[in-house]
Amino acid sequence: MTTTTSTAGTTVGTSTSTAAGRPKRTGRQPSEQAIDAAIDSATRLLRLPTVRDRYGEFADAASREQLSYRAFLSELLLAECDDREQRRAARRVHEAGFPRPKTLAEFDFNANTAINPATINTLAGCGWVGKGQSLCLIGDSGTGKSHLLIGLGTAAAQAGHKVRYVLAAKLVNELVEAADERQLSRTIARYGRVELLCLDELGYLGLDKRGAELLFQVLTEREEKTAVAIASNDSFSGWTKTFTDPRLCTAIVDRLTFGGNIIETGTSSYRLAHARNQRGRKA
Repeated sequence: MTTTTSTAGTTVGTSTSTAAGRPKRTGRQPSEQAIDAAIDSATRLLRLPTVRDRYGEFADAASREQLSYRAFLSELLLAECDDREQRRAARRVHEAGFPRPKTLAEFDFNANTAINPATINTLAGCGWVGKGQSLCLIGDSGTGKSHLLIGLGTAAAQAGHKVRYVLAAKLVNELVEAADERQLSRTIARYGRVELLCLDELGYLGLDKRGAELLFQVLTEREEKTAVAIASNDSFSGWTKTFTDPRLCTAIVDRLTFGGNIIETGTSSYRLAHARNQRGRKA
C-alpha cells in the first residue's frame, strides 16, 4: 500500500493493491465505469450472478422510489436468493432424468374424469414424499399415468427433494449388470439415497426370477424410509405376469401398497380419443 501525506501529516490520497482479480479501493469518488467494473469483478468473485446482472435495474428503481441504502441492498440480495433457488430447482429437475418435461398444470383433468384433481393437488404438496410413502398409478395405456408420474416427480424436485426417474426394465438391467460386476450393494445404496424414486412402465415386460429379486431388494431398501412412485398398465392381480414367483409378487405388492396412495387412472385412452378427434377434423 502507498500513502501520500501533506506536510501537516494528513492523508490526501490512498491506493490499495489487492490480490489478482479483486477490485481496488481508493479514497476518491470513482467514475461510473470504475464502479461498474468493480461490481462486475466482486460479484464474479463472490458468485452472485443476479446481483451482477440486475444491480443497475435495482439501483434505478431504488432511486425512483427513494429507498434507503439498506432497503435497496435487501431487495437486491433477496432477488439473488430467489434466483439461486430457482436454479437449484431446475438442476434437481434435470438430474432426475425425466424423459420429457411434464407438469401438473399441463394435465387435462377434463380428458380423464376418473382422476380427482383434489387428490393430485394434495399429492403435489409432497407430504407423502417426506413421510417415505408410496404412490401407485394404475391404469391402461394413454390414461395419463406417466404424465402424472413425471408431473408429481417434477413438483417434488422443485420442492427440494432429490428425485430419480427410471423405466422398470432399465433399472432391472442396471441391477443385473451391477450384480455381475460385484457392484450391487453400491447401486442399491445409491438408489436408496434418492428421496423419491419414480418407476415407470412396471408391468410392460415380464421379469425373470433374478430380475424380480433384485428389484425387490431396491424396494426393501426404501421401505418406509424414502418414497417410491410407480406407474403400471396392469392391476395388482395381473402382476403375476411380470413377477412370475407368486410369493415374490405378493411381497412386492405389499411393499408398494402398505400405507401408500393408489390412484386408478381408468381404461379410456386420452391419446386414442385425441387421435380419433384429429382424424375426424381432417376428414
